[in-house]
Amino acid sequence: MDDKLLAFPTSTFLPAAILIGALALPAVAQNKTIAGIDALREWNLVVLGNLESSSDVEGRTFVGGNLTGNSSNYATRATTSPNGQPGLTVVGNVTGSHKNLNNGSGAAIGGSVSSGFNLNGANQTVKVGGTISNTNVNQNTVMSNLDASNPAFGLGLQQSKTELKSSLGSLSFDMGTLAANSQLSVQGNRGTFNAQPNAQGLAVFNITAADLDRIGEIQFNLNGADTAIVNVSGRSINLNDNFLGGTSNLGERVIWNFPEAEDLKLTTAWGGSVLAPLADAETRSPVQGSAVFGNLKQYGAMQIGTFKGGYATPPASGTSTGGSSSGGGSGGGAVPVPEPGMFGLFGLGVGGLILWRRRRAKNGGGT
Repeated sequence: MDDKLLAFPTSTFLPAAILIGALALPAVAQNKTIAGIDALREWNLVVLGNLESSSDVEGRTFVGGNLTGNSSNYATRATTSPNGQPGLTVVGNVTGSHKNLNNGSGAAIGGSVSSGFNLNGANQTVKVGGTISNTNVNQNTVMSNLDASNPAFGLGLQQSKTELKSSLGSLSFDMGTLAANSQLSVQGNRGTFNAQPNAQGLAVFNITAADLDRIGEIQFNLNGADTAIVNVSGRSINLNDNFLGGTSNLGERVIWNFPEAEDLKLTTAWGGSVLAPLADAETRSPVQGSAVFGNLKQYGAMQIGTFKGGYATPPASGTSTGGSSSGGGSGGGAVPVPEPGMFGLFGLGVGGLILWRRRRAKNGGGT
């Protein structure tokens, strides 16, 4: 009698309980999702793959692969992120010479840190999925081996990388489909970008890499444009022009978009944010603005002046019109990425339900 009573709820209700419990479990907690155009507002530098650096980033940095190279500096002028992002985020490992974290900005590292950190400024929080060495903790908070104690940490970083890669690729493509409403005029060695913004404050230029190659000086006239997008076609890009009047604040309103670029070299101080998500890039002079690259060898500083324009992500249908936004779109028509672990939890519940049905069939369908 007792055995029969115990067998009944175990075989009948346990799989259903597994299913209900799996679906009821909360998804892995994440910070606010940042993708597409919002990534240019959040980070001074986004490298979707690997970053090899011996230079500085004044704002916040996101690296989707490994951070290597000689000593480099991060968040030298960073302010507090409204989204809770640290000064340095690296999904992979941090190797090479010491990396300097400044202004109490902190770091989130998915792999291990063998280079060590110099933690400068206010007390910092450093989270590391693996091990960390060559770092003086002092009054700072350093948490390591989070892969074992909190698997959600690494999953969250991987999800951020996936969303950034997808959304920034889509953003660059979408921008590249916009119709031009402004023109580049060339006189001798000088190219003048004369913005003619539409009612939403958007100016669009469509040029080729050859157009850039035939000029040596750039004059940029925003003419009140909220956002100016310069689409540059071509797979190999050389940025070696001088900006007349300097580069100050151009990165806040101007986006140089390179949707086809696979190889990009920058040898002069560049004014404007750079969007080249497919490119293997090398910078030997400063960039004032936000920047996105596939992989990067960095010898020139990334300077504050991150994008502040009100550009909103075009519709995912491809009828790209541009526009204004108070907070910006979530980016580039990105395909939503399920919360980590949800597929596994759902699969566990479904598996339990299948097992329960098989047991019923074996017992003749009785209860």
